[in-house]
Amino acid sequence: MKVTIDVDMTPEEGRRFFGLPDVQAMQQAVMDEMQRQIMAGLQAMTPEQMMKSWFPVGVQGWEQLQRAFWENLGGRKKEE
Repeated sequence: MKVTIDVDMTPEEGRRFFGLPDVQAMQQAVMDEMQRQIMAGLQAMTPEQMMKSWFPVGVQGWEQLQRAFWENLGGRKKEE
């Protein structure tokens, strides 16, 4: 025997039905704080500092990444 039950309810209605706490306010507060911290960090950095943090090895690291990408795309290993 197979029984199928379809329930049409919103996530809010489901949360209330199962007695789960409403954490939307807490989630919003956490997201607001994360956004504030990220924006404060970005405003304190110069473009040069951002590039150094994103690509710590600099241009060499970018070239190595690009070389690895093309080698793997071609399905062969490059001998050096």
